[in-house]
Amino acid sequence: MYHVYIPLFRSFSPCLALARKIVNTFYACPFITFRERAVTTYTVKEIFYTLQGEGRQAGRAAVFCRFSGCNLWSGREEDRAKAVCQFCDTDFVGVGPDGGKFKSAAALAERIAAEWPAGAGGAPYVVCTGGEPLLQLDAELIAELHRLGFEVAVETNGTVAAPPGLDWICVSPKAGAELLLQSGDELKLVYPQATQTPESVEQLDFDTFYLQPMDGPNLAANTRAAIAYCMAHPRWRLSVQTHKVTNIR
Repeated sequence: MYHVYIPLFRSFSPCLALARKIVNTFYACPFITFRERAVTTYTVKEIFYTLQGEGRQAGRAAVFCRFSGCNLWSGREEDRAKAVCQFCDTDFVGVGPDGGKFKSAAALAERIAAEWPAGAGGAPYVVCTGGEPLLQLDAELIAELHRLGFEVAVETNGTVAAPPGLDWICVSPKAGAELLLQSGDELKLVYPQATQTPESVEQLDFDTFYLQPMDGPNLAANTRAAIAYCMAHPRWRLSVQTHKVTNIR
């Protein structure tokens, strides 16, 4: 079932133009813009075939398309301490050897499709991630991926309006960031976050709620805390990063 979200702004105004200019100047990055602006080039860190490691789709074969850039952290270590999201464990800066810049949705969709094994059974599945994929992912790319037979999933921080046509939406809220997407298939909360508690999001419209222990030096303690919370609050399920346990990409 497709999810349809309406962008916050549909009409042009001098105030919106000024807001766009301020935000785009602040981030000083060609791929970080308001969602209403048409994407002319997709900047992708990496594209690879693996198994989904997290959440309800864990264990499922998927092509990952990691878009470059994020609106909650620059990706530079020197900026981490002042970022909205300070615990990101992913390199999403620039273009990697398995990524590139794509001038059309069709070109990127074909590149993604090339990763899916020829003759493999089942519906091809792509996970659009980042960084923050909704800064670039648009309806045109989703349509091209559907044309090639893909189910299209997104993993997002929920701060950017989503285009229509997505087949699976996973939102991972971050403390200090306004949550725009308040419905979807699964909500995955990295735990613990001091000001983003399970109680603050558990009334939102998601099919499944996951706690994922925050990685890092306190992983063991965070895992114990997440297990205890899930056992005390059965609506929540534990999400483990199985790709790290199994040492796959």
